Amino acid sequence: MLILFDIDGTLLLTDGAGLRAMADAGHAMRGAPFALDGVTYAGRLDTLIWDDVARLNGIDDPAERHAEFRAAYAAALAPRLTEERRTRSLPGVPALLDALDEIEGVTLGLLTGNYPETGRLKLEAAELDPDRFAIASWGSDGRSRRALPPVALERFEARFGHAMPAERTLIIGDTPHDIDCARASGCRVLAVATGPSATRADLHAHTPDLLLDDLSDTGVIVEWIRSGCPAPSEQPGG
Repeated sequence: MLILFDIDGTLLLTDGAGLRAMADAGHAMRGAPFALDGVTYAGRLDTLIWDDVARLNGIDDPAERHAEFRAAYAAALAPRLTEERRTRSLPGVPALLDALDEIEGVTLGLLTGNYPETGRLKLEAAELDPDRFAIASWGSDGRSRRALPPVALERFEARFGHAMPAERTLIIGDTPHDIDCARASGCRVLAVATGPSATRADLHAHTPDLLLDDLSDTGVIVEWIRSGCPAPSEQPGG
């Protein structure tokens, strides 16, 4: 089984360091912070967030200046994370990752809207080793979140020499976007209400296979995964 974790709101919280670093990127690009009012972030790809930031700040050629923004954002994020020291893993995450590592046939991965370089910075700031995730699909790998699960499955096959069926792939995330991309690719999905943007009720409305308040009950999660990640209708009494 391939288990793909979202980063922000699922594995960790940065308390807004990423947003502040995006605003800071404006200093390098135009001498003043970017305005971010009204830009939607949760569950979205950084490439699409940049399009909105550019439009809001009067940048007419966002595609041509994307690489410049990406570099400026990463350069601003590193000191933000180091100096603010507010990034932390969410409840149960380290124990769950350790437990999943012990299950034969399970491969851990990432499916996130972050760029690779900024995603790794956030994981390291939360004292989570980016290299324990063998497969990753990043926000720079497509133009929608629905494009990311196929990328992860292609990378799994390229690395391990055999295909991983979508129905044997679990996506864990904290927004309706995570649920939607899992459903679009035929993957299983565990939704967790630890992010800042979606309530448990919001996530429930999108019918994930499993919905939890957080990832702290390692035993329940591991047993559910061992049983094949059944949807509520497939569970006893469902």
